[in-house]
Amino acid sequence: QLQLVVSGGGLVQPGGSLRLSCAASGFTSPGYAIGWFRQAPGKEREGVSCIDGSNSRTKYADSVKGRFTISRDNAKNTVYLQMNSLKPEDTAVYFCAARDGYVSGCVLGTNWYSYWGQGTQVTVSS
Repeated sequence: QLQLVVSGGGLVQPGGSLRLSCAASGFTSPGYAIGWFRQAPGKEREGVSCIDGSNSRTKYADSVKGRFTISRDNAKNTVYLQMNSLKPEDTAVYFCAARDGYVSGCVLGTNWYSYWGQGTQVTVSS
């Protein structure tokens, strides 16, 4: 059974850092793509970053470029989202999602992904 487990959210002051983890299990190959999304109250879910399985190519939303870094550890079946220089507008529930198979490239659209993990709250506030 395909499963994604998200961890690492919390409360942080502006300018601080957090690292989110998305642990995957049950996938048919190590080539699955992972996307990170977030949803703030009253707003639509938006893509933050993604990483493919074949070449570890990455994409970032303009709002997080230079501040967030996505990476994957295939030995641990885990994808990380390192978030630095956090701003109050980064406050949201963060989700990870996966597209199974041997995937080259990735996109930041929600419809491209088939499997979703539970969300974790990230709050940036002083």
